[in-house]
Amino acid sequence: MGIEKLKIKAKTEGLTNITAKVGKAEETVFCIGCADFVFYSMDLHDFANPEKVLKNAKKMIKPDGLIVDLDWKKQEMPFGPPVAIRFSEDKAVGLMRSAGSCVVNVREAGPYHYIITAKL
Repeated sequence: MGIEKLKIKAKTEGLTNITAKVGKAEETVFCIGCADFVFYSMDLHDFANPEKVLKNAKKMIKPDGLIVDLDWKKQEMPFGPPVAIRFSEDKAVGLMRSAGSCVVNVREAGPYHYIITAKL
């Protein structure tokens, strides 16, 4: 869903607590301590500086908030991004820890994905 479609959908549904912006995640902090969770879905490997992106996420979550990364397993499969650019669970956990987050859970999310949950 494009950003404009999201804005239209939110307006149509009467949702006033959604702010939609376009920007680089390495340079974007929407708010300080306002988010219950920040969720990344199969894209952490796409950022130029994923550690900085996670540091920005850490700034945005509330003290009891969560950072969640659902991502591709680093294994061959007939779809998804090339294996060479995917992060293993260990690499993603290391990035979250380097960004200052405390990893609370790492688990499989089906045969092709894993999910990591972290907090402050």
